[in-house]
Amino acid sequence: MEVGEGSQAQGYGEADPSSRAPYSSARCSSGGGLPPLLSARHQEAEMTQTGPNQHPDQDRLRRMRIAVVVAIATVVALVAVLAVVLLRDSGSEPGATPPSPSTTPSATASTTPTPGTPSSTPTTSPTPTPTPTVRAFAYQPLWPFTSSAQAAAWQRSYRSGGHQPWHLDAGQTALSFTTGFLGFTEIDRVVSRLIRGDEARIGVGYQTGEGSGVGTAAVLHLVKIGQGLDAPWEVVGTVDSTFSLLRPRYGATVMSPLTVGGRITGVDESIRIDVRQPSSSRPIGTSCCVPAGGDHQAWSARVTFSGATDPALTIVASTGGHLQGVERFTITAAHPGSTS
Repeated sequence: MEVGEGSQAQGYGEADPSSRAPYSSARCSSGGGLPPLLSARHQEAEMTQTGPNQHPDQDRLRRMRIAVVVAIATVVALVAVLAVVLLRDSGSEPGATPPSPSTTPSATASTTPTPGTPSSTPTTSPTPTPTPTVRAFAYQPLWPFTSSAQAAAWQRSYRSGGHQPWHLDAGQTALSFTTGFLGFTEIDRVVSRLIRGDEARIGVGYQTGEGSGVGTAAVLHLVKIGQGLDAPWEVVGTVDSTFSLLRPRYGATVMSPLTVGGRITGVDESIRIDVRQPSSSRPIGTSCCVPAGGDHQAWSARVTFSGATDPALTIVASTGGHLQGVERFTITAAHPGSTS
């Protein structure tokens, strides 16, 4: 025990250079006079925070550099994203070279492709021109033409020099037939008109007295004959109501003498029969006069004719005498027989 006490007193009371040197060195290096155990723990804590052989200022510098690099990378990424958005909005793909301006229209915008260069514009097949409808003439031509060939000859004359344009007017054709071909000059006006396609019904008549009163003498049936838009009008018959000519039947072949007949509504009527053809200025046969009257009453007459040379004959029945010579008329078509 004495030995132990003496050793303890030696360690704290006398200055042993070998035993005091580490403590003195620690005090001098720390400048704070920390005990050796505390000094060692302090150094270990500093090494844990900054790492061995690393100064705190260097650590802060390294962190600043890392922050700068991250910031630069972020800015670059944002710029790249913005560039992609702008390029898409402008209609171009990223990396595509914008087309250079040109004053020559491109193939897709051109309606006339460059020869030898296929156009990307879809071509539309031209609309075919409609073929004119071929008219089959189902009636007997009476006036002004006796055949489709005559009508075609007039069309050529009209196209070359504009001759006789009235053939294209159904009303004028009907009136010319009445006053010119039939010779009924008192029937001098068109009083009704109905045109549907290639057929027309034209009423011709006369003034009945003072004022605007008119009487209808007949309703003529006209049909376009020939082909093309400039096909002329042809008189083929009448549309009858109170005065009709039923015998011979329409288009029949007839010979002289000829029995004709029909029905009439009227009072004190006097019926005249004429047989006409376009090549003759006067009737080639006449019969006058047959008294008739009543309500839808039958009438008949017998007529002789000669000199029939045209392919068609117009048989005309007329009556009048109340207000003027001819007040009503009706017609039919016939073919002359070989002995006519």
